[in-house]
Amino acid sequence: MSDDAMVAAYRHDAHKMNGQPHDYAPETFASVPVNQTVSHGSDGDASALSRPSGQPEQTVENHETLYRLSLIEGESRYDPQDFTRNGVETAVRALLTEDDPETMHRAWLESDVVSAFNESVYYPYTSLKYHTLLVAALLDNYRDGHEFADLLLVVDRAGEIVPHRTVYAGDDFALRIDESAGGRPSSRLGSRPWRSWASTWNRLTAHPLDAAHDKYDMVLDANLRRIGAWSTALQYIEDFREAFDR
Repeated sequence: MSDDAMVAAYRHDAHKMNGQPHDYAPETFASVPVNQTVSHGSDGDASALSRPSGQPEQTVENHETLYRLSLIEGESRYDPQDFTRNGVETAVRALLTEDDPETMHRAWLESDVVSAFNESVYYPYTSLKYHTLLVAALLDNYRDGHEFADLLLVVDRAGEIVPHRTVYAGDDFALRIDESAGGRPSSRLGSRPWRSWASTWNRLTAHPLDAAHDKYDMVLDANLRRIGAWSTALQYIEDFREAFDR
């Protein structure tokens, strides 16, 4: 499979950053193809990790925007001072017009702008950023012949970035989706994609948080054991570290 397939994965939900429904979304943005179907069913599987199947229903009253709600604050991540129209457009343009897939992967891992968007207005606590990274991780595994049931959540050291497979990169640890743990702490994802974050996190062979001695880690770990949606949980780790300067 060519690198074009990986590039398409990082661009497949561009329409969600301007509030357009997929059926009416433009096929190009800044002269590059966007909003294309991702191969191997990766998008559907990643969606199942964070959202229920079937006809979506509004889950938060009076919140029908493309901006994500924070689990920490319960408020929209939209900030008119930080998210000016020109600023967002410039950041999104840089993110989507890059054509090297590994560079795109790192850009998505490091982006603050895409953290502001949800992956569905019906499920506003979900994260477009982490949905996209999950899509890319699944696609990269699938194109190497691995099936979902083969995959693991793997804990890596901070700074260890595996192209396309790392789905979270923080100052204390990184997380990836892979078929081999290479001796690192890990947990199987299960036989099929569903909102299994809490179950998977609970079954890690060793945890990256010092929940026994650090009160911040204790709170973070306790809440991660309650969250089912993968993109929500990964975004919560990022938000928690930012909120408490950790």
